[in-house]
Amino acid sequence: MRLTLGSLKMLEKMETVDVDELIEEFETITKDAERIQRETLRKILEENASAEYLQNLGLNGRTDPESFKSCVPLVTHEDLQPYIQRIIDGDISPILTGKPITTISRSSGTTQGKPKFLPFNDELMETTLQIFRTSYAFRNREFPIGKGKALQFIYGSKQSKTKGGLNAGTATTNVYRSSTFKAEMKAMQSQCCSPDEVIFGPDFHQSLYCHLLCGLIFREEIQLVFSTFAHSLVHAFRTFELVWEELCDDIREGVLSSRITVPSIRAAMSKILKPNPELADLIHKKCSGLSNWYGLIPELFPNAKYLSGIMTGSMEHYLKKLRHYAGDLPLMSADYGSSEGWIGANVNPSLPPELATFAVLPNIGYFEFIPQRLGNLESQVLCIEPKPVGLTEVKVGEEYEIIVTNVAGLYRYRLGDVVKVMGFHNSTPELKFICRRNLLLTINIDKNTEKDLQLSVDEAAQLLAEEKQEVVDFTSHVDLSTDPGHYVIFWEVSGEVNDEVLKECCNCLDRSFVDAGYVSARKVNAIGPLELRVVLKGTFQQILDHYLGLGAALSQFKTPRCVGPTNKTVLQILCNNIGKSYFSTAYG
Repeated sequence: MRLTLGSLKMLEKMETVDVDELIEEFETITKDAERIQRETLRKILEENASAEYLQNLGLNGRTDPESFKSCVPLVTHEDLQPYIQRIIDGDISPILTGKPITTISRSSGTTQGKPKFLPFNDELMETTLQIFRTSYAFRNREFPIGKGKALQFIYGSKQSKTKGGLNAGTATTNVYRSSTFKAEMKAMQSQCCSPDEVIFGPDFHQSLYCHLLCGLIFREEIQLVFSTFAHSLVHAFRTFELVWEELCDDIREGVLSSRITVPSIRAAMSKILKPNPELADLIHKKCSGLSNWYGLIPELFPNAKYLSGIMTGSMEHYLKKLRHYAGDLPLMSADYGSSEGWIGANVNPSLPPELATFAVLPNIGYFEFIPQRLGNLESQVLCIEPKPVGLTEVKVGEEYEIIVTNVAGLYRYRLGDVVKVMGFHNSTPELKFICRRNLLLTINIDKNTEKDLQLSVDEAAQLLAEEKQEVVDFTSHVDLSTDPGHYVIFWEVSGEVNDEVLKECCNCLDRSFVDAGYVSARKVNAIGPLELRVVLKGTFQQILDHYLGLGAALSQFKTPRCVGPTNKTVLQILCNNIGKSYFSTAYG
C-alpha cells in the first residue's frame, strides 16, 4: 500500500480515490501486521545500509528485528542532535539515511520551549499521504462528501535555508508545499478553497481573515471544515465573531478590507472577490439570528458534513467550544502523528474525539512499545525500565511509550508519547493518546501528567460554566521559589467572575489532583497550596504571537501545558499579565 512516485503521478490524473480499494488494502496489511513489520524494517535498513549511523552500530547487513534491537540503542532527539546538525550544516555524506536529506522539519517548540530539527524526505511524505488516504477512506464511507471544496485553516510558516542550503520549515509547511499533497487533496475532494498566497502568506492574521472570506464566498461548495489542531478551528471562529461584519462589507462591495496589506494576498483575493450584496445580506441575517453563536458553522456552510482536526490530548480542552460552534455537525479527530512522522489513522470516525483511537499502519515504520507499568517491586526499586515489545505483542488495557523507526533516519527513537492500547484492528493495535511522558508536574514524590492537569481544569471549569463563563486557555508551572514549592495554574477566563467563585475554582483544582504522592505531600505541607493566577485577556494570544515570531506555524501550534523554568519568555509573558491570584485552602 506504500505509495511510489509513479503512483503519485497516476493520482494527479485521478478524479477521485477509490474508497473501497483503499479500505481493502488496509485490511490486507493489518491482517498480518507482524510479517509487514519485519518487511518494513528490512526495507528501511536495506535502503539506509550505507548510513554512517547504522554502520557504526555493527549491524553488518543484518535486517532482522532481533539483531536490530541488540545492536541499535534507544535514543532521544538529544542523542541524534550532532548528526542532524551536520546535515543542517551541509554535510551530504550518508549520515542518517542512504540518500541525502534535502529538507529539514522544524517542530513547533511548544513542548520543550525550543524547536527541534528533524530530517524530512520524499519517503516520509509518502507515509503522510498514505495516512491521509486511509483515514479519508474510512471517513468517507460513513460521511460521504460531494464534489466541492474544503475550508482548511492551514498556514505555511516562514521557510528558511540552513547553513548548508537545505530548506527548513515546519512539518506541516513541508507537506502543504508539496505538489503531491495538492494532488492528493483534489483526489479526495478536499481541495482548499483558499489560494496558495493565503496559505503561505507572511502574516497569519491576514491569512486567517482571507480563509474566512474564501469560505463565505464558496459557502455552498464547502463540504468539510479542517485545521491541523482543534485550537486553530476555535481560534478561527472566535476571530469570525470579531470581524464578521467587516467580512460582509467586503462581500457586499467586492473590495478587500484595508487590513490586508500583503500585495500577493490582495492580488490573489481580487480574482475571487466580486460584489455580491445578496450573499452579504444572507450572511448578515444568519449571524444576527444566532444565539451566542451556537451552530455558527452549519449556518455559514450548509453543505458541510463534518469538522476535522487533531482533537485528542491537549486539544480536548477546546472541544466544548468547538461543539458550540459546530451545533449538530460531527467532530472527527484526525490522525495520530508528530513532527517525527505518522503512526496511526482514525478508522473509527464515528467515535467522538474523546474516545478516538488510531490504528497503527504497520508498513509506514517499525514500532516498539515500552510498558509503563513496572512488573515487580525489584524493578521499581532499581528503576529498571521494561524491555520494549513489538507492535503485535502489546496488550489491551496497558499503557506504553512509543519507539519509532522511520523512513527518514530515526532509529529506535523515543517519541515521548504515552498511549493506551484500546483494542486491535485485525492484528494491528488501536491506540488512544494519553499524554506526553516528559510533561510532568512534580515537586517531590508527586507525578501529575498533562492528562491529570486537563482533568483538574475540566472539573474546576464546571464552576465557571454555572456563571456562564469559560476557560479560554490554560497552562501550568511548578514554582520552586517558595518553600515548600507549589503548583501554579494560569487561566484566561472569557469574562468577569467574582472572587468567591474563583477561590472555589482554586480549591477545586487543588482537590482534583488525585495522584497519591500529591495528596499525601499536600496533607503534610511538603507541597504548598496550589495557586490560581487569572491572566488578562489576550495573554495566550501573546504566547501564540511569540511562537509565530520564532517561525512556528499556526497550523502546528499547541499551547504549552506546562511551562518549565527554561521557557523564560513564555513565563515572563504570563507573569506580566496576572490580573488576580488565589491560593488554595482545600487542605486547611
